Amino acid sequence: MTNPSIAIIYYSGSGHTKVLADAVNEAAREGGATTALLHVNELTEESWEFIDDADALIFGAPTYMGTAPSAFHAFAEKTAGRWAVQAWHNKLGAGFTNAACKAGDKHSTLDYFSTFAAQHGMNWINLGLLPGWKSLKGTENDLNRFGFFNGAAAQTFSDVGIDGVHPADIATAAHLGRRVAEMAAVFSAGRVAVERNLAPAGA
Repeated sequence: MTNPSIAIIYYSGSGHTKVLADAVNEAAREGGATTALLHVNELTEESWEFIDDADALIFGAPTYMGTAPSAFHAFAEKTAGRWAVQAWHNKLGAGFTNAACKAGDKHSTLDYFSTFAAQHGMNWINLGLLPGWKSLKGTENDLNRFGFFNGAAAQTFSDVGIDGVHPADIATAAHLGRRVAEMAAVFSAGRVAVERNLAPAGA
C-alpha cells in the first residue's frame, strides 16, 4: 500500500460544514493519507498544486437552495481549464454536505458534486454504509442516520453553533474520510503495480 494524498475542498458559512470537514480530514490522515484542508475562498497557488497532484478530492459544502453555495460553484468554474485537458482524469472523488432540514434536498448537492467529478473524468467513491435509523431498533445516533448513499449528509439546526453538529453526522463524515483514504491507497498501489508490469524488461 502506498501513501495517498487527499485534498478536502470545502465551503462553510456558519462553521457547521467546517466541523464535518475537520472530521473527514482527521480520519483520512489516521487512515494513512497526506491531506490538505482547503477552503474554496482561501486557495493559494500551493493549494492548487496540491489539488492537481492529489490522488483524491473530497468536496464539501452546505446545501443552500437545493445545491452548493455560489462560492463552491465559483471554485468549480475556475477548473474549466483543467476540465478542457482532463487534468484530473482518474482521480478519486467523494463528497459531504449539511443542511438545516433533515431532508433539505441534500441529495441535490451530492449529485452535483458527483457530476462535477464525472465531468473531470474522476471516479466517485460512495459512502459505503447501509442506512441507519431505519427501524424502531435504530436511533438518531446511528451512522448514516438519514440513509444517503452518494456521500455523507448531515443535519444541523440553523440556530445552533458548531457544538450543535450531531455526533453521528461527525462520525459519518469521519467514516467517509477513512473510506476514501483506504480506496486511494488501493488505487495508488494498483497504479504503481500496473506501471511496474508495463515497464520494459531491465528498465
